[in-house]
Amino acid sequence: MGLSLRNGDYVPDGTGGLRRAEGQEALLERVLFRLTARRGTFPFLPELGSRLWQLGRLSAAQRQSAAEQYVAEALAPEPGLAVEQVTLTESGGGRAQVTASMTWRGERLSVTVEVS
Repeated sequence: MGLSLRNGDYVPDGTGGLRRAEGQEALLERVLFRLTARRGTFPFLPELGSRLWQLGRLSAAQRQSAAEQYVAEALAPEPGLAVEQVTLTESGGGRAQVTASMTWRGERLSVTVEVS
């Protein structure tokens, strides 16, 4: 169980405290954080985050396989989580969406993040 995050901020519970997330909800929040945080920006946790923000530096032919690699390396520390598929959808203007389909405890999960 951990504190619930939304857009990088803790979520209030309406009673003066902070909302807690458990189970699948907590996992999805960690996954989103790991995919959107820039890898290497946390001095004491250099392996935290992903390199998805670097996709725009690569040629179009390299981006899909790089997205798969970056998602796998970012989510590797999550026990019991298996990345099944990564889909890269180019939106133009240097923006793209990355969708990761996963399984955790027999359940299929999916998250989409926007990268630029």
